[in-house]
Amino acid sequence: MTPKITMYASRTCRYCQAAERLLISKGASEINKINIDLTPDSRDELEAKTGRRTVPQVFIGDVHVGGFDDLSALDKSGTLDEMLAKG
Repeated sequence: MTPKITMYASRTCRYCQAAERLLISKGASEINKINIDLTPDSRDELEAKTGRRTVPQVFIGDVHVGGFDDLSALDKSGTLDEMLAKG
């Protein structure tokens, strides 16, 4: 079982789609996606939590991982597997 994963995303963002595919390939069975294009207040919430306004922004448990580049770097270093194993 993987820890809770939350991803701020938009429906048309290719990096959001790539982040979701990467997480699923690592065994994430459920990703709580918050679509900023469907709920405009969520972008303000995202900025308050992270200081960023771009998507995707991924949280694994309570840890803000960052965007797709950050997630990909964690995967390449092996750290992503460790984070997902802590479920």
